[in-house]
Amino acid sequence: MEHVPPPAEELARLDRELAELDARRAQLLTRRAWLLAALRPPAPTAAPGWNPSAWGAPAAGRPGAPAQPWGYVPPKQPSAPRSAQNVLLTLGGLLLTIAAIAFTLVSWGSMGIGGRSAVLALVTVGALAAPAVLLRRGLTATAEALAALALVLTLLDAYAVHAVAAPDTDGLGFTAVAAGVLAALWTAYGLALGKLHLPLPAAVVLAQWPLLFGAWAAGAPALVVGWALLATAVLDGAIALWGKGTGTRVTACLGGSVMAFSALMVGLTLSVTASGPLGALAPGALLLTGAAAALAGAWRAPRGFARAGGVVAGLAVVAAVGGVPAAAVPEGWRVLAYLLAGLALTAVVRTRLPRNAAIGVLVTSAAVVAGALVGALPGLAAVLLGPVTLLSDVWAGSPEGFRAAVDSTLPWSELAAAPVVLAVSAGLLGSAYRWWPSLARIAAPLIAREEPGPGGKPESAGAAAYGAGPAGSAGAPGTGTPEAGGAAVPGTGGEPGAGTAGTGGTPAPGASGAGAPGAPGAAAPGASGAPWYAGGRAGAPWYAGGAPAARRRPSGAALRGAAGAGAAVLGWGALLLAGAVLDVPYAVAVAGETVLVAGLLALAVRRAGSGRDASAAVPVTALVVALAGAVSAGLLSLASEGASYAVFGALTALFAGASVRAGAGVERAVFAVAATVGGTVLTGFAGRSLELAPHEAAPLVLLVPALTVLFGARLRRNPVALPVELTGALGALVAVGLAVPDAPFLALVLALCGVLAAGAAVRPERRPVAGYLAAALFVLATWVRLAASEVSFPEAYTLPVTVPALVVGFLRRRKDPEASSWTAYGPGLAATLLPSLAVAWTDPDWQRPLLLGVAALVVTLLGARHRLQALLLLGGAVLALDGLHELAPYVVQVAGALPRWLPPALAGLLLLVVGATYEQRLRDARRLKDALGRMR
Repeated sequence: MEHVPPPAEELARLDRELAELDARRAQLLTRRAWLLAALRPPAPTAAPGWNPSAWGAPAAGRPGAPAQPWGYVPPKQPSAPRSAQNVLLTLGGLLLTIAAIAFTLVSWGSMGIGGRSAVLALVTVGALAAPAVLLRRGLTATAEALAALALVLTLLDAYAVHAVAAPDTDGLGFTAVAAGVLAALWTAYGLALGKLHLPLPAAVVLAQWPLLFGAWAAGAPALVVGWALLATAVLDGAIALWGKGTGTRVTACLGGSVMAFSALMVGLTLSVTASGPLGALAPGALLLTGAAAALAGAWRAPRGFARAGGVVAGLAVVAAVGGVPAAAVPEGWRVLAYLLAGLALTAVVRTRLPRNAAIGVLVTSAAVVAGALVGALPGLAAVLLGPVTLLSDVWAGSPEGFRAAVDSTLPWSELAAAPVVLAVSAGLLGSAYRWWPSLARIAAPLIAREEPGPGGKPESAGAAAYGAGPAGSAGAPGTGTPEAGGAAVPGTGGEPGAGTAGTGGTPAPGASGAGAPGAPGAAAPGASGAPWYAGGRAGAPWYAGGAPAARRRPSGAALRGAAGAGAAVLGWGALLLAGAVLDVPYAVAVAGETVLVAGLLALAVRRAGSGRDASAAVPVTALVVALAGAVSAGLLSLASEGASYAVFGALTALFAGASVRAGAGVERAVFAVAATVGGTVLTGFAGRSLELAPHEAAPLVLLVPALTVLFGARLRRNPVALPVELTGALGALVAVGLAVPDAPFLALVLALCGVLAAGAAVRPERRPVAGYLAAALFVLATWVRLAASEVSFPEAYTLPVTVPALVVGFLRRRKDPEASSWTAYGPGLAATLLPSLAVAWTDPDWQRPLLLGVAALVVTLLGARHRLQALLLLGGAVLALDGLHELAPYVVQVAGALPRWLPPALAGLLLLVVGATYEQRLRDARRLKDALGRMR
């Protein structure tokens, strides 16, 4: 019986089918349109909304309707009329320029003086007058092209005048006059026709040459040429500040930069090469004038140019002021004169110079100091690394002086000022560290200074945050962003968690005392109204919280700590370098370096124990420098036996005392480790003094590892115990390395190391590692001793140990079935199987490998039967290696008989099989791992 659906249901079904047909028809039409478009030549651009790979998307309200009419292809876009016009005008102007040049150079001589004057006057006047007419008709581009032609014609006119009317005049002088006249002409022309963009930049370019060529033509000295360049640069700066049009200002800025750089280089060269202070005064005046001009420009320039002007002015002042005393002192001391001049620039913080220009001057001061310090690095590196050469000839005898000990070929006379430079820098950094709050108050006016904003209105740099306003009215970072030259001080009120800008520490509604994230003027969590450089909450890192501008700046505590750390490093370097420059006696140099290490350790211990997180950089730096100084002093002492004992004994005592005085932490562990290393070196010295061979001195070196084991037992879980014991273990490893050449001593040293490891294994926290290590060392010592005694049947010595060990292990397993088979049977089996395997690999007979293989097979089968991991793995490994030894000769013979391409082919086939069944092999490996893991 046929089912007839109700009319409503049948109608809904028909609607769905019709919708599907419409969608299918739309897809087919879209495909048809794409095929038609593919048969046509490719269009330059695709239709909006057209997607050939997806057949379009139906519009809302109509299923299957395309986004664009089917087969829509946009017409080609015609080229822009303005672009075509520019091309035509450029080509036309170029052709006219070429024609004018050819006429002037080739056809000029065939005409009389009247014809020449008439042609040039007519063409030039026409080219100059035409742009005015064209501008009134709105043809700006054509006017620009004719103006360019007129510029070339005026240059040709000047050339023609010189060639005909004044051929005997000096070329440079005529060029200077012509450039000045043309610059004035084109300036007036550009101002008269203000819509033209070319005349004023061309006038600026022409204005660069009159003074320079005039001075050159007059045969003026280099100083006068420098003044001419500087005057031109000043003119360019005025045009860059007040000139008309962007092109004019950019051209003037580029020209002024080149001219100013040239002028300052002339002044610097003359100042450096001056024969005396009087000779350096005139170049200094040039440099100072250039600095004044740079600062005058920086007063009105934008932020980046203002800072660049400050940098240039600072460099010029340093060269001018420092050049006068530098000319009166020897060459090695000149750097000190420039350093003092650079340091004097820091007085700019108390002037009313704009903030960005002052920052540029301070950058120059820092750069000068850094350059002076870099000049001292070669001498300091020679002092620190030179004693390394003493390692090749230890205790050869005390040299005469410090320089002979460092064995350097540096010109020490030219480094005479290097210690003074380091000392001055260290003193300044130390003073900054000591009186940091006062320094912060001095720098506050610079940071809080107002800068003109983009619209010419002053923008607050957060002056209230530095005490310029009452409490609670401080400006927030939002009022003084770095972009505006402000201070961007995190925090606005007098209390932590101050609210938004200008609220006097009252949090905004819903802000809970902190600004909303990303909101202008939001205060950093926990920030206070103190400036970022004045030192904040002790221990608060500079990167913790705060506005983005605040996070980019280190905290005052971090800056103060960096100053203290720098003072420590530079002071230490100054004293070291002073000894080399003065060439003090060897004994004084060694004693001085040791005393410096003692002072640095005292500083590190005192600061580390003070608990002031704000000064954490100082003790850490003192610790690092003390370690470097200890290494340098130790290397320096290797020239003499007495000095070696004295220095390393003193260093060991100093580091040991520092570890006792220091608080718990990394510093104490480092001190203890350094003391352990020093003690180990002393034991090596004792062996050398006793004229012992290296292998004979190895047991003596184990004294310090033995003391570290006792020390670890005394400290137990103290954090210092583990680093000290690991250092002692490294000393024991050194002893093993010394004993390697002599097998009997090596066996003795290994046995002694096993005793030390067993002593450490008495402690529960060291037992998991030290216990296995002790067993391995004892077994290894036994094997080495047997090999040294040339025992050919090691089983006679190993089986009496193996049988009782296996019996004890069996009883242990009966009492505790959960005990590991490695603990129960591993040592006993390894005591016999491994030495026998080592002898079997060198045994030419077949009996030993056969018996060993049978024994290994039995052990493997027992391990598989009773599910004992130790038996299975040890027996299987020994069996595999024994079989490999027996099959190796035959494998070599077969490999020699096979073609050379076969091994790579087999390897590739193996890789293909493994790759094809990779997942299965991976599952098999996991199952094998799980099976082994379930064994005991």
